[in-house]
Amino acid sequence: MINSISLVMYGTSACSLCDQAFDLLVSMPELAGLSLRVIDVAQDPLLAERYGSRLPVLRVNALEIDWVFTTEAVRRALRQASGKA
Repeated sequence: MINSISLVMYGTSACSLCDQAFDLLVSMPELAGLSLRVIDVAQDPLLAERYGSRLPVLRVNALEIDWVFTTEAVRRALRQASGKA
């Protein structure tokens, strides 16, 4: 079920790598129709501590992928999240 896939990207507003990751994600046709939630970790000290040195991070359901992630890594995560791994 593709509708049960949760996509969250952790980043900050002043992060050029986060911008690159976002551009990569929105260019992927596989993500069409899915909601991508972008969270600025600078707004939450606990998230900043957890993700600050790893940004950007994409979470696909429970799986986290650190940058530099590729379109193929995202596709694998989508397959795994949809039970087609």
